[in-house]
Amino acid sequence: MGGLLVIGDTVTDVVAVHHAPVAPGTDTAADIVVRPGGSGANTAAWAAHLGADARILTRVGYDTGPWHVAELCGAGVRPHVQVDPGHPTAVVIAMVDAAGERSMLTNRGAGGHIGPGDWDDDLLDGVAHLHVSGYTLFAEPGLALFRTAVGAALGRGLRISVDPASTGPLTGFGVERFLSETRAASLIFPNRDEALLLTGERDPERAASALSARYGTAVVKLGPDGALLAVDGRVVRRAPAAAARAVDSTGAGDAFAAGFLTALLDGHAAESALEAGCLAGARAVAGLGGRPGGTGGIRAPAGPGVAEPLCSP
Repeated sequence: MGGLLVIGDTVTDVVAVHHAPVAPGTDTAADIVVRPGGSGANTAAWAAHLGADARILTRVGYDTGPWHVAELCGAGVRPHVQVDPGHPTAVVIAMVDAAGERSMLTNRGAGGHIGPGDWDDDLLDGVAHLHVSGYTLFAEPGLALFRTAVGAALGRGLRISVDPASTGPLTGFGVERFLSETRAASLIFPNRDEALLLTGERDPERAASALSARYGTAVVKLGPDGALLAVDGRVVRRAPAAAARAVDSTGAGDAFAAGFLTALLDGHAAESALEAGCLAGARAVAGLGGRPGGTGGIRAPAGPGVAEPLCSP
């Protein structure tokens, strides 16, 4: 199995699960935990958990950077991390309701400053697949990094996939611009809303078909309705969601992508990879936070600009 390199965000997730509607202007009881997260880091952690040789290129902040590096190492990921001395790590406050659905408040922090200066072509040594979180593209330094990494990956004949990330920043970035910038990818992982936004369609099957005509392969994540696989302009498979009691949907799409990509790298056909993605997504929603298993509190970080040693070989 060749390696998987993920380029994407690492985030401190503050997850608040509330069983009653949020009451404006007063307190609402909630179970609150702090977890390592981020779309890119979650995908890499799930891929490593599922047996892939997973690596990540990411940028963390001076405040919690060493903790995040340790968490990635503990998850089995090979991290390539820049600790930003001038910005804190990205933070997402995820408010999760009784149905497991989440609303998010986001500060991109150091993640918004990852750029081509963080890149080295040697990052692709031993890699068979490059996967990029769409959040990387939504700031100019990250877009420049994306172009550099894609050019290097194409030069080595690697397959490239992209996750559109989220409808809000995707709209701000521009749909046509996103489609143009990611045209070198041969695989895209939108959820239902992202697929409809990217195509202007009202039906996810038509959206999947349209995206696969552009990229080659499109996998549309439908949450509790499973997922669609479309190839070369045609839906070829619909997989039901695996049974799970939804606790928190944070990271479910990231786990899905990891399951799909790990199966592909292991030599499985795309149809089998779709089932693997659904299973990984179901495992993710059954727990709290976006990573496999659970973690404790944040340890005291090193001082500003101090890089944490990466995982031992």
